[in-house]
Amino acid sequence: MKWIKDIKDGEHVFGQFLVTNVSKGVTTNNATYLSVSFQDQTGTIDGKLWDADAADIEILAIGNIVSLDADALNYRNNLQLKIQGATKVDPSTVDPSRFTMAAPRPLEEMEQDLERVLAGIEDGQIKLLATTLIKNHYDAYITFPAAVRNHHEYTSGLLYHTLSMVHLADAIIPYYPTISRDLLIAGILLHDLGKTSELSGPIIPKYTITGKLIGHITLMTSEIINVAKELEIDEEISTLIAHMVLSHHGKQEYGSPVIPMTKEALLLSMIDDMDAKLVMAEKALEGIEPGDFSARVFTLDDRSLYQPKYLKK
Repeated sequence: MKWIKDIKDGEHVFGQFLVTNVSKGVTTNNATYLSVSFQDQTGTIDGKLWDADAADIEILAIGNIVSLDADALNYRNNLQLKIQGATKVDPSTVDPSRFTMAAPRPLEEMEQDLERVLAGIEDGQIKLLATTLIKNHYDAYITFPAAVRNHHEYTSGLLYHTLSMVHLADAIIPYYPTISRDLLIAGILLHDLGKTSELSGPIIPKYTITGKLIGHITLMTSEIINVAKELEIDEEISTLIAHMVLSHHGKQEYGSPVIPMTKEALLLSMIDDMDAKLVMAEKALEGIEPGDFSARVFTLDDRSLYQPKYLKK
């Protein structure tokens, strides 16, 4: 069986993959075609099935595991599959972990890291608020992805992204001694916690109705304010932490109701943006040969990225 990461241009591919997205189109000749996204534990790849019929549509449905017969080809600098045939696989006959991408770090190691980070918050009120909120969503917090696609879109991606931000913050803070580490770390730990309600879960994540209509920023801001009142947390502390969550997208046109207006909020938004964009860049360059450019990446201002030759010497 072929892993997605090992697929090369020009190969004939036989493999088992999870269908994560499907869209139907019609050609100028009025023939139906399917655009399908596949996943295994090593990555994702898109494919096309031309002249699709009702049976194909039933087989290539979101959530199905399929055995695929396809040809790999490079189209506009993107590797994709031209599907020749597909059959549905009985999920009870395969190991589901083969089809779920996981964070680069073991979950147990990240849980221990999270425990150390929470213990390292010195202010008692900030620690109580952060610990209580995380405890309320703990199982989802440690297993959910950080996004549906684009960055950290794998099991435990939310926790991995959050801890990466914490360690980036700890590397930066010594250069800016007036930054409140306790506030910043709490803001980082909570900034995306609302995604545990915005997204459906770690397997083929989708936006929930609540996620679409309210969004993770508003959901978590409201919960911070309500839980802080129940715990009798100082109002300014809860307001400062809520502000970091509200402003972490950096600009109103990026989805934040307010722009960062404290040092901690400003730094949080920059670290969040940096981590997400560098992960997107790494993803775009996967499989790109030295001396070549990636496909354009819409979320990186529609730019192509270059894979330097000297790094492979």
